[in-house]
Amino acid sequence: MSKAVLTIDDVASANTPAIVDYLCEKKIPVILFAVGEKVKQYYDEAIYALKKGILIGNHSYSHPAFSSLSLEEGIAEIERNEEVLNRLYKDAGVERRFRPFRFPYGDKGGENKDALQKYFKENGFDKVADEQITGSWYTGQNQHQDVDTLWTFDFGEWQIREGEDFTAVDVLKRMHEQHPGYGEALFEEGSHHILLLHAHDETEAMEPEYYKLFLEEALRGGVEFEAPRFVRL
Repeated sequence: MSKAVLTIDDVASANTPAIVDYLCEKKIPVILFAVGEKVKQYYDEAIYALKKGILIGNHSYSHPAFSSLSLEEGIAEIERNEEVLNRLYKDAGVERRFRPFRFPYGDKGGENKDALQKYFKENGFDKVADEQITGSWYTGQNQHQDVDTLWTFDFGEWQIREGEDFTAVDVLKRMHEQHPGYGEALFEEGSHHILLLHAHDETEAMEPEYYKLFLEEALRGGVEFEAPRFVRL
């Protein structure tokens, strides 16, 4: 059996309420990482998630690669989305207790990495507790010292697109690989994970209810989903 915190990126979307309903039905805790532009486009869907008790974190305003930005531009991306999320929580009537952040593409800002980590620490961002994660892919990036939320396993379902050869079968195969490459083996006995899915309507169009297919496979494989814990560095 392995244990995992589930995270879903690129909220909000048209399929966000359906994803939320499924997770609530299965009692699977989750962090939704929101892109400000998409929240503004699907505001009611994001409100729905909050009112269902789902935690929403910051995934930048426009989803850029942070290594392509100056430090000032990177901070502006974060803070612009903070304004969107603060308003979202207020409109939903939900207290915003935790403020996790995930970089788009896992791009930590290149030469600005240390300065951005300092910014997170000085401005009250919350780190997902990860002391039980011991895999070499994760620890080799010194992620235990960083505030942002990386992942240990990416389902890769975002690659399911019209005209591409990648399918749901490839995702299921990846879930059972011992060496999945960009991440850790999902079903390794005693392992701990931060899992990455995406809320993409494009994937939904190609593989309806894709999130159910992959999460059900994870459950069958013995993954136990845990509520995230948070610390301040």
